Amino acid sequence: MANVEANPSDKTTLERLNKEYVEAFMSADVQWYEEHLSEDFVCIESDGSVLNKEQFLINSAGGPDVADYKLEEVHVRIYGCVGLVQATGLFTRLDGSTGVSRYIDVYVQSEESWKAVSAQITRKPLKAKAQA
Repeated sequence: MANVEANPSDKTTLERLNKEYVEAFMSADVQWYEEHLSEDFVCIESDGSVLNKEQFLINSAGGPDVADYKLEEVHVRIYGCVGLVQATGLFTRLDGSTGVSRYIDVYVQSEESWKAVSAQITRKPLKAKAQA
């Protein structure tokens, strides 16, 4: 039921914003988040904690809890002025352990600008390979 009449540039914009969001996470770029998150932004972290924008920015300033993050799949759906970005990525923690994350970010468009209003993240460790 996604809006098939959506402007193709909106999909491209949301894909770019998603990529930049991940880059901001990896580089602790709080300024990027300040500009692209709505004032009432809410994030549900993988541990179930709920962060408002201010708390999210404080956490982001501390740097990522992973050494590497690679996007694997990104799906964008647009419903009028609302965009959903659903993605899967593989991460490597600082201790070398690996896992997969799945998330959905909700964006709202106003005056030609998209802002993230919500994010929900789920993480799962990958099973270690059996050693011979």
